[in-house]
Order: sequence, then C-alpha cells, then structure tokens
Amino acid sequence: MKLGLFNLMSYRSNPGGVAGVVDDTRRMVRLAEDIGFDVAWFAEHHFSNYSISVSPLMLAAHMAGQTRRIRLGAAVIVLPIYHPMRVAQEIALLDQMSEGRAVLGLGSGYQPYEFDRYNVDIRSKTDIFLEYWDVLEQALVTGRVRYEGKYITVPETVFLLRPKGDLLSEIYLTTKDPRVLARFAQFGPIPFTTAGWRGTPALYRLADDFRASWRAAGLADRPMPLAVQQYIHVTDDKDEAIEAAECGRFVGRIATHLRSSEPRLKGAFVDPPPLPEEPPLSVIRDNLLIGDAHLVAERMVAEITRLKPVHYSIFFQFGDMPINRAYRALERFGGEVLPLVEREMGPLDTIGQPASTAAQ
Repeated sequence: MKLGLFNLMSYRSNPGGVAGVVDDTRRMVRLAEDIGFDVAWFAEHHFSNYSISVSPLMLAAHMAGQTRRIRLGAAVIVLPIYHPMRVAQEIALLDQMSEGRAVLGLGSGYQPYEFDRYNVDIRSKTDIFLEYWDVLEQALVTGRVRYEGKYITVPETVFLLRPKGDLLSEIYLTTKDPRVLARFAQFGPIPFTTAGWRGTPALYRLADDFRASWRAAGLADRPMPLAVQQYIHVTDDKDEAIEAAECGRFVGRIATHLRSSEPRLKGAFVDPPPLPEEPPLSVIRDNLLIGDAHLVAERMVAEITRLKPVHYSIFFQFGDMPINRAYRALERFGGEVLPLVEREMGPLDTIGQPASTAAQ
C-alpha cells in the first residue's frame, strides 16, 4: 500500500490570499516527501473558491522543481473538458520534467457549472471521455494519432513528446461507469474513491459500489485494486477537533452544492446552503479520522483491514485549514500514527489487494 497526499487547495480565508494557498501546498508536499509519502495529488476544479487548482498538471510540474522523490499526479484530469491532443503533450512533458514521476488520474467530472463554461454537455460526459481516451491512448502508447469520432476528429499526427516512464502501468480512475472500467481493463486500472466529509461509513459503501461496477464491467475474474481517500487531522485538543470537522463541513457543503446546475455564488465564492439533513459537527468529527494519534491509527487500521487498498490518499489541509495546524497534523501523522499502524499491520508495502496482471 502506498500513501498519497491530496491537495484540493480551497480558498476561504487564507491570510496570504491565493498565493498563500499555493505556498501552504508547497510546504505540505515537501513535508510529505520527507515523511515518505509516495504521491502528491492535485485536484482539478474551475471558476470558484472550491479549488484554485485549475491545472493539476501545471501544479505537478511546479512541484517537480520543489521535490526530489515524491511522485506527482492529477486527481484527476477531468478529461471531457480538455482537448486530448493538448493534454497528451502536457502529460508527456510533465513526465519528462519530473524524471518519470508523473502519475495519471482520470475522471469524467461532476460539476455542471464547470461543464457549462467549457461549452460541454455534462450529459454526454462518458461518451466524450471514451473518445478522448481513444486519442490519448494512441498518443501516449504509440506516439501517433489518427482518429475520427463523433466528438473529435484528428488528422495523422506524430508526437515528439513522449512519457519518460511506463506511465500507463498505473492509471487511477474516479468514474464507476462499467463502460469506462471495461475500456481500461488492459491497463489494470485502479478505482479511486473518496467519501469526503461523510467519512468512513460512506467510504465503505462507495468501495462496495465500485466492486459492483467492476463486476458489471466483466472483470469479476480478476482482483480489483482499490485506492481510497480520507480526511485526517491529528490533535489532542477537543475544540480543535471540532474546528477541523467544521473545515470538513465547509468542503462538503461546497462540493454538494456544486452538483446543482445553478449554484449560488458571490463573485467566484460559493455560497452553499447547509447539507441535506446536515449532521452536527460532532458526528462529522466521528465519521472522519479526527483525534489523537492512537484514535487515528486505530481507525486507519480498521479501514485498511476492511478495504485492503493499494493506495491510501490523505487530505490534511481541508477547508483552507490554517497551515500551522495542518502541518502539525501531518508531522504527527508521520511521527506517531504511521509507527502505530505499522506496529499493528506490518510494513505498508505488504498491505493491499494486488493489482490486476491483465496488462502484463
């Protein structure tokens, strides 16, 4: 099992403004590398303070110059709002610039507000995704593209830029559509899921949903590798734990509201209503991994034991949490939580359902 650091990069009240969010992210990525995390992930969202990470590939390229070892990935590239010929070159360039440290995460998106502003019909997102992947696959595998489809036509094109490493041996997918999973079967895709503010109970249900889609895609004869994402905040202070839960609620309110076709915004700032049947902060705290090192380790062990993930991504600075708190929580995770987890379960690289060998 590998560890990932997830960076949504929401902007709420950061004292440094947008530049402060970027600087906080640099600090967190460097610390994650020092602790031994395997991947730093960067989200993709547009036109609101939900995330300033409008280009995960650009952020990954920047962080390649700030780090030495940690791999750098998009979680995820929202493929239907790209031109696949351009993004193919940018992916290859990132892999070259980072000396083969790029990791590929792909998704079909879910926010109508974003799709409308790129003039893309969200109702056709899966069909567009699959055509664009046809183009992207040709570019990354053969370095040559020729394609005629409903949504895109490409004349014969040869690519100078190619990935440095075996980029397609590890592809993370956030869409549960069986057609997509079946299309990627030859590469041994890794389903990637998060429950966000809903925490552990919802994470278990989402993992089961992915397994059902895996079977529906005709892949029941092979093991399903799974990547999961969780919110973690390590603190002994009860008040700080509730404040961390409020940061999680802030993200959850925006993410839920942005699924509507007409979200409420004040300029570029989302003005979300409370969540449907919104639970109290104490429940959000208890659903997430928020508390002292022993509690977090115990909860993490329980999730790993049940889900057997090959990748465990962690969101530390959620809701534009003050950097000193997020940084301290990450430090304590590396110094206190991880040793407890490994004492109980053994080395992390021995944990997890093995990936499919379909591509070998």
